[in-house]
Amino acid sequence: MILDSIKSFEKYKNLAEGFDKVYKFICSKEFSPENEGRHEIDGKKVYCTIGRQRLRDVTNAPLETHDSYIDIHAILSGTETIGFKDRSLCNLEGVKYDEVSDIAFLDKDEIPDNYLSLGEGNLAIVFPSDAHAPLIGEGEIVKAVFKVRIENNLEEQAGKWKE
Repeated sequence: MILDSIKSFEKYKNLAEGFDKVYKFICSKEFSPENEGRHEIDGKKVYCTIGRQRLRDVTNAPLETHDSYIDIHAILSGTETIGFKDRSLCNLEGVKYDEVSDIAFLDKDEIPDNYLSLGEGNLAIVFPSDAHAPLIGEGEIVKAVFKVRIENNLEEQAGKWKE
């Protein structure tokens, strides 16, 4: 996981394939709290959803993981707390992974080891090795969530799905 500011994203544009396209979108006029909705940047390889979201109590924010995409959470308005835990430390036995949505919600007994507060202008780059619990807090925020597809990840995951 990487925490930084949106203004500093340029230094990450070569970190992973598709990050350069995220950077170009961030620099565009489309990257605005008023421009809610899904934005296709490179088909299913790179896209962004901008929207207003209600925050929730920590007890209603389960850890989630992704296998096929890196998430980039960019806060455009408000403050959000996100919980984090190293995926390799999570018990994935019996957890159902939805391949179509690329998401698995961990058991409620799995709780974050750390909580970080992200304010307007902050971003978090969340890798498949990071279990995370987003949208914790009170009120609502406007955020952009970029999804950047990675091709070589499924067999390399720290915790493979067990059923």
